[in-house]
Amino acid sequence: MPPVSHAAAPAGLVQHAEHHAHATLHAPPPGVTATLLHDFRELFKVRVTGLVLVTGWAGFYLGSMQSGISTLQRGLLDTLFGIGLVSAGSGALNQALERSTDALMKRTVDRPLPSGRVPLSVGILLGLGALGLGAWWLLLHTNLLTVSLALLTAFTYVAVYTPLKRVTTLATFIGAFPGAMGPMLGWTAARGRIEWPAVALFAILFVWQFPHFMAIAWMYRDEYARAGIRMLPVVQPDGWSTVVEALFYAAVMIPVSLAPWRLGMAGIVYAAIALVLSIVYLAYTIRFARILRDIPPDESRMVARDLLKVSVIYLPLLLTALMLGAIARH
Repeated sequence: MPPVSHAAAPAGLVQHAEHHAHATLHAPPPGVTATLLHDFRELFKVRVTGLVLVTGWAGFYLGSMQSGISTLQRGLLDTLFGIGLVSAGSGALNQALERSTDALMKRTVDRPLPSGRVPLSVGILLGLGALGLGAWWLLLHTNLLTVSLALLTAFTYVAVYTPLKRVTTLATFIGAFPGAMGPMLGWTAARGRIEWPAVALFAILFVWQFPHFMAIAWMYRDEYARAGIRMLPVVQPDGWSTVVEALFYAAVMIPVSLAPWRLGMAGIVYAAIALVLSIVYLAYTIRFARILRDIPPDESRMVARDLLKVSVIYLPLLLTALMLGAIARH
């Protein structure tokens, strides 16, 4: 995100304000509102929360179709609101714990807590408030199972995954569990129980994350090393373990993406689309193995960025194909 100093008023307005400085002594500086909104977006990790909401929506939608009940009749918006609050609160608490390491990395130093624009106490209170309100909302509008899973997800992300990042590379594996819970929460909100289709959705999100994570870890390995975060490319800088892990999970993604078809959630058209998408994902992961060659840093970063882009495109396309396939199936 751009630093706060980039949020400036147009030059004409600035010149006009200089002639009327006496009338604006008590007015907020230009860009204060925009900066505050930017800080809230960063604190609550709006982009990450948005991904959680998309996957939660998919889980709720597919679960509701299994019941033959309209998603709107079962409270889709209420479910997503609660899940979003829990995710946002978890993101704020994560940043409260990581403020010192965030201050050491260029990509995170401008976040509201390490930059000092938001006091630590305020960040913690906002995080706890959003988390508590989200859990209460889910309890009112869904069921106890969904609330329990949401709180377990938040606890694992904040209290287990976050501190382990500075201890062991296994933190990435552990962090994949809360990262995959979005569709499971949506499903249990719609159905009230954990079923095999929900497990299949969880597995898709779980496996998908590893090539995605490895691409990010390779791109920012120098910053992670400076902050003392033990990602695979930091601990084993030759890149072999990074590539092997990414390739393993990209290959596993093929049968995992076909699991909904095997469970009868969607038909053969979905299976064909999932197979093509997963092969493309695997192909870009194989291309990612070029980081093992003696290539310029810019090229190494480029192939990692390309894998990251493909991973971000792959997931919504796969979930869209699954939901359309489920409609055709029913």
